[in-house]
Amino acid sequence: MKPPTPSGSLPMLIVISAPSGGGKTTLCQQLLTRHPEMTRAITCTTRAPRAGEMDGRDYFFIDSEEFTRGVECGAFLEHARVHDHSYGTPKTEVLEKLHKGNDVLLNIDVQGAATVCSRAVADAELRGALVTVFLTPATLGELEARLRRRGTDAPTELKKRLGVARQEIAQWRHFQYLIISTSIAEDVRRMEAIIDAERMRQSRSKFSVED
Repeated sequence: MKPPTPSGSLPMLIVISAPSGGGKTTLCQQLLTRHPEMTRAITCTTRAPRAGEMDGRDYFFIDSEEFTRGVECGAFLEHARVHDHSYGTPKTEVLEKLHKGNDVLLNIDVQGAATVCSRAVADAELRGALVTVFLTPATLGELEARLRRRGTDAPTELKKRLGVARQEIAQWRHFQYLIISTSIAEDVRRMEAIIDAERMRQSRSKFSVED
């Protein structure tokens, strides 16, 4: 079990979104390495595993029929169709970790983030825990260069991802925080500044004065 959040601070649900290739997975990996009190919410997906990915560690890999049953019974906190595949976050995956006192990192696309924010409006627990962050390179040209260096997409798929990315980046104003990605180290520094500030937020404090 992950250690709980630092004394005096209620746990956070930290939603990090970015266009494909924007660096959100690397950022989350760095945060998890540096902060043992954090844990990631593992999402479900209908896409096939990529090289090196493991079921139950990177994603829960399920088929379309199982995913549809989850949607119909309300098992997902959010779900979305992205690049011809379905993704969803089990509600129990998030709530159980928050109840244990852990900060939860949720690495999702902008559609999923919008759904979580919508759910939080009517859910006081989610609303109190939620912190939303959008991460993006400064230009589409820089994003394209990152995707090309990654080398996982055919030219037609790369063009499709860039088209989607343009629409996703336009949604940055719907997030509480914006990080313009520069380097891994600087992205982490800025994200840690956000986390520190949120832990000191009055509404999240368990501080009390005792004689």
